[in-house]
Amino acid sequence: MPIPIRALLHDSRVLATLAVPLALTQLAQVALTTTDTLGLMGTEALAAGGLTMVIFNQLRTMGVGMVTTVGNQVAAAAARAESADPEAPVQADGDVRDLVRAALALATLAGLAGAVLMICIGHGVAWLGQDFAMIDATKSVLYAMAPGLIPCLWFQAIRQFTVGMRRPQALLQITIASIALNAALNWALIYGAWGMPKLGLPGIGISTSLVYLLSCLALYVSTIRDPQLAPLLDTRVWKTRSTTLRKLTGLGTPIAATYGSEAGFFFVVALIVGTFGSAALAAHTAVNQLVYIVFQIAVGLSHAASINVSRELAMGRIDEARHLKNTTLAFAGAVMAVVGAVYTIAPQWVLRPFLSPAEHEAISIATNLLLIAAVLQFFDCAQNIGVGLLRGLGDTKGGFHITLIGYWTIGLPAAWLLAYLLDLDTTGVWLGLLTGLATTALLLLRRYNRGLVARNSDAPEPAPTTAAP
Repeated sequence: MPIPIRALLHDSRVLATLAVPLALTQLAQVALTTTDTLGLMGTEALAAGGLTMVIFNQLRTMGVGMVTTVGNQVAAAAARAESADPEAPVQADGDVRDLVRAALALATLAGLAGAVLMICIGHGVAWLGQDFAMIDATKSVLYAMAPGLIPCLWFQAIRQFTVGMRRPQALLQITIASIALNAALNWALIYGAWGMPKLGLPGIGISTSLVYLLSCLALYVSTIRDPQLAPLLDTRVWKTRSTTLRKLTGLGTPIAATYGSEAGFFFVVALIVGTFGSAALAAHTAVNQLVYIVFQIAVGLSHAASINVSRELAMGRIDEARHLKNTTLAFAGAVMAVVGAVYTIAPQWVLRPFLSPAEHEAISIATNLLLIAAVLQFFDCAQNIGVGLLRGLGDTKGGFHITLIGYWTIGLPAAWLLAYLLDLDTTGVWLGLLTGLATTALLLLRRYNRGLVARNSDAPEPAPTTAAP
């Protein structure tokens, strides 16, 4: 159905208000994690640092998933404040405060659980089949990074509150500042620069934990200085209602599982590619990193669409929620078309930051993968937007179930069959990846459309009007 011009302009402004700062923040966070592996000297240090970041990011991502739905719940509660009912704003403010308390409590519990699990993994890293020389190094970094997971998730909880209130302006500035601070602390603590102790690899973990703590404090200070946000930022977690905490946990657990499932799927894909040699794995890593960077734009659009769908549905505007889906997909499609054109026209230029000109075999494989990636990114973006739209509906379990089907039941078997039975090697893996993402995207969007139809049929009938005499 065509989108009315007025609705398109309105949705575009609404999306841009949230999507632009969120997408830029996501891109900045990619740079933040990248600084943790820059400056490491030697194969052992790189291997230990890389393994540590894989473990930490897996736990961090799942922890973030636990509090992601907070933004939707806050947006819906804030939307009710715009109701014509004079008592609605008072009740909505109380709901938002209750959500903030529960979000911080959930972030604390998830952070503690993740930190304990990280320490346990540090003890068990020897069982992962890694080289003995890097086990102690990996363990020391994991121990230093574990405490940082708690303020990291506090930051995410406050972030979701500000996004739900549609006031994310401080996020980007804080994230950019944290990149510079993280790089400086890494250098100082690894090599003992500027009078700091020379800690070597554990300096990365201490630096990361400090940056997460300072970033959380900066966002908290910024929030309490905002006259609209300060009255609603209730940090008295001991007053959290058990019902609200259970609700957020029930909504967040499938999201965390979805994030974990997706990360696990791409990890298995990388293992399959690795069986075709180092050149294939290098090509896969380079193209996958490019896709991941561009994917952050989709994440920003997905979060923005999700928050605004929650608002529109809270106010009973089903058609506007449908228009938001169409507008978001149109914006994403336009961006992905431009990126795909660059992949196709200038593959050597795109790959240059990742692969040296001397790596002819890897460049040849990566060039072919870029052609697939040009199409794959449309579906990768659409499936992420689909998950966000369902989150706006309050349907987090449906998104998890569909991603299990798309990734593991269809995508992974297709990658294996195309790679091995049809002898397409790495190209076959990526065609299977494309198949899984396309299936996931279509199923998610179909479920969202059906959810809107169901929501519309459940809406109360308008009261009959009496004709004037």
